[in-house]
Amino acid sequence: MILLGSTGSIGVNTLAIAKKYNLNVEVLVAGRNIELLNQQIKEFNPKKVVVGFESDIKFVNHTNVTFGEEAILEAIENSSSQTVVNALVGFLGLKPTLKAIECGKKVALANKESLVVAGKFINQEKLSPIDSEHFGLWYLLQDKEIESMTITASGGSFRDYPLENLKNVSIKEALNHPNWKMGNKITIDSATMTNKIFELIEAAWLFNTNKIDAIIERKSLIHALVNFKDGSTTAHIANASMQLPIAYAILGKVDEEILKPVDLVEVGSFEFQKIEQERYPLWEYKNEILNNLDLGVILNASNEVAVEKFLNGKIGFLDISKITIKALEKFYDIKANSIDDIFRIDKEVRNYCGA
Repeated sequence: MILLGSTGSIGVNTLAIAKKYNLNVEVLVAGRNIELLNQQIKEFNPKKVVVGFESDIKFVNHTNVTFGEEAILEAIENSSSQTVVNALVGFLGLKPTLKAIECGKKVALANKESLVVAGKFINQEKLSPIDSEHFGLWYLLQDKEIESMTITASGGSFRDYPLENLKNVSIKEALNHPNWKMGNKITIDSATMTNKIFELIEAAWLFNTNKIDAIIERKSLIHALVNFKDGSTTAHIANASMQLPIAYAILGKVDEEILKPVDLVEVGSFEFQKIEQERYPLWEYKNEILNNLDLGVILNASNEVAVEKFLNGKIGFLDISKITIKALEKFYDIKANSIDDIFRIDKEVRNYCGA
């Protein structure tokens, strides 16, 4: 396989699956965590390594190291591996997704932004999502008439904070997720509920529906529910580990235990909550976005700019959603007619948001 984003959470879990099933890792692509990358190189012996910055090449313990976006695309094109695991974060992951599809390779996609911004231009024939929510929906689908689908959210770092305190929260508080440790950007996106809108957009493309919603499930053990026309609902319950969807995305099927089953007696109870727009202002725009999926590129570009500003201490936490909502209203009528339009619109939105 070619693994893009090897030192992140998805990358580390992907390599755990590669080790378990003795899978060949031909290419490793990583950011700036060179120490971990060198450990991965030692264990998996890839033919090629790509890093984000030229200045880091000298620290990498490998004889075939290149850097940057073009190097990633070349590695995909020139490798013999037929599987690309795309665990890059943000808009940066779109071109590699498109390149892998163009090369006829199977894409195990953890880069949700690819579908969020350009779902209408992505051929899904060889695409498998790596996301517990979409994996759960796929797992539950039967040959029955479906009424709607539901995915779950943790509620993020501030699900229990008094609303009046949100304007003054610190970066450290925002990065303190109640259920697990993730990368900085996705943790902030979880706190604003932007990440859940991304997942709804993904589901709309993957399952060709806009009858999809989300609720908060505080223990993050129920990942998805399918509501059937007959009035019944099935739920996908599993301990929170990305290794399960990763294994299915890469291998196609799994016949052995990947993670420990959930002990329902030990869990005792589940608690569900409605996602309130007073706490998550972006939620007010959820239905409009689902009914106009072209807005995905606006949402992603404005959010990436806003999150970076927050993490750099330039704006407050509540300003993230304000910047995103302002961009959605400004570019509401925009339509993308080609993949080139996506890149043009992305740039325009970033400029508008002061990138």
